Amino acid sequence: MSSEDQAQGPTPYEQLGGERGVRALVDRFYDLMDLEPRFAALRALHPTTLEGSRDKLFWFLSGWLGGPDLYQQQFGHPRLRMRHFPYAIGVAERDAWLDCMRQAMREEGVDETLGARLQQAFGGTADWMRNRAEPGQGAA
Repeated sequence: MSSEDQAQGPTPYEQLGGERGVRALVDRFYDLMDLEPRFAALRALHPTTLEGSRDKLFWFLSGWLGGPDLYQQQFGHPRLRMRHFPYAIGVAERDAWLDCMRQAMREEGVDETLGARLQQAFGGTADWMRNRAEPGQGAA
């Protein structure tokens, strides 16, 4: 999220309810991967147990949303694209991640205006994470 977003009032982190709200959103996101058959391919990209993934996304989102930089305190710069490079991420994976997060935000009662802003920001990041060429396209 940009500093402009944060300068105009409470941060998205605060709007989500701080640590408790961000953790609930992350937990719902990963719960949906286990529960919803339509997210099975996305779930298959993750380790057998999701505890580490849950923590890392929570730590990352905390800072990204304007709260404490928990991820950077533990690991340094996120280097998202580099860290995700071992996983084939194309349009289908990007869209599944975004759909899963959209559903998690809806189920956690995230304000619609905030949810739309977050979904747009998530979309840009998720698209940037693509590393697999789609049929008929050059390298990602």
